[in-house]
Amino acid sequence: MPRTVVIDVVGLERAHLGAAMPQMSSFVQEPRAVDPVTPAVTCTAQATYLTGQLPAAHGIVANGWYFRDLNEIWLWRQSNRLVESEKVWHKARRRDPSFTVANTFWWYAMATEADLTMTPRPLYLADGVKVPDCYSDPPELRTELSERIGNFPLFEFWGPRTSIASSRWIAEAARHIETSHEPGLQLVYLPHLDYVLQREGPAGSIDKDLAEIDEVAGQLIDFFRERGLRVLLVSEYAITAVSEPVHINRVLREHGFLAVKEDLGREYLDPGRSRAFAVSDHQIAHVYVHERSDIAAVASLLVGIRGVGRVLDDEGKRAAGLDHSRAGELVALAEPGCWFTYYFWLDDGRAPDYARMVDIHNKPGYDPCELFVDPGLGAASLRAAWTLARKTAGFRYKMELTPLDARLVRGSHGLPSPGPILASSEPGLLAKQRYSATEVCQVILDHVSGD
Repeated sequence: MPRTVVIDVVGLERAHLGAAMPQMSSFVQEPRAVDPVTPAVTCTAQATYLTGQLPAAHGIVANGWYFRDLNEIWLWRQSNRLVESEKVWHKARRRDPSFTVANTFWWYAMATEADLTMTPRPLYLADGVKVPDCYSDPPELRTELSERIGNFPLFEFWGPRTSIASSRWIAEAARHIETSHEPGLQLVYLPHLDYVLQREGPAGSIDKDLAEIDEVAGQLIDFFRERGLRVLLVSEYAITAVSEPVHINRVLREHGFLAVKEDLGREYLDPGRSRAFAVSDHQIAHVYVHERSDIAAVASLLVGIRGVGRVLDDEGKRAAGLDHSRAGELVALAEPGCWFTYYFWLDDGRAPDYARMVDIHNKPGYDPCELFVDPGLGAASLRAAWTLARKTAGFRYKMELTPLDARLVRGSHGLPSPGPILASSEPGLLAKQRYSATEVCQVILDHVSGD
């Protein structure tokens, strides 16, 4: 079976190709369009690409959801066992039991049947310190890479310091995995453009970032082609311009549906006591309603909120391929130009402690404001330096730099907007000009099968 690499350059669109991206433009001679899945977010898109199924079957209804049995809202879980459909490597192994696969930073890379895996995984120490790191299976792969290229630059992967450094590190890891293990299929995730576009917007000053990801991805493509691999390039969604945040949970609270609990003068969402609340994820929000008798009233409230474009009920979820038990009783889709915050407090002085920090696992929704440093903080760099000094000295610390002004965000995704592309070093294997997201799995299989 021909060996293949799939490189996911998140946020890449046909419109980006040109003078700022000469290497990618040279490779992507005939880009095919991909109709994105709903919601067009990373975890859902990647699960769809790797299974050929919609969320109704594979269960990844967003980047996170409300775990009803645990009464917990969790985003960015990492176990592959959450994906309820068989993956592309299971299908490939039926054709060739010796087939091997490496997952280099695609999501759900833990507790998996892939042969090699890597994923972001900081060390959370008992004293509260978070140490940049990653997880690998086998464990020695992480050690090899740390010695070869340094520890994974987690704080450049996500947060206000995000930069090309994390994508460059992942590309180096992909080279090492190829030369050391030669897997039949390697999945490589390059996220840099995604975060830049959320911060700057698609009309922002992004030429430098386009050039940076062009260099990293272009050199990686050349490396794999020189080694005789087939190269498949994909993107997951288009980043669209936004200017209006929609505070859906605040509206639910004001109408008596959402409950909070107070601790040390701060407010925290109490999902178990709430009649209804939203788990916001970019331009989609799963709205969980505990009593079916409340669904009609909540739906009526949602459609009247400025910035809410559509509200999917049971029939709407079936039509969108989202009718899974993990989905909310209702699913709200934002109007173009709008996106959903997770904010549920009515007074910033009572916001939860995690609101002003990069804390993706405690927030009950996605927060792109973590990409910014609060412009209202005086001498923010000095404040950050002092906090880091406390960390270095072994003291507990809190890096409270995240702004609460959601209007800073300039780009978002989640709606099935046109834009994602598909390109191959073997254009003869791409018979169509447009593919659905569920067809990408078969395209990958075609590349590794020799057909």
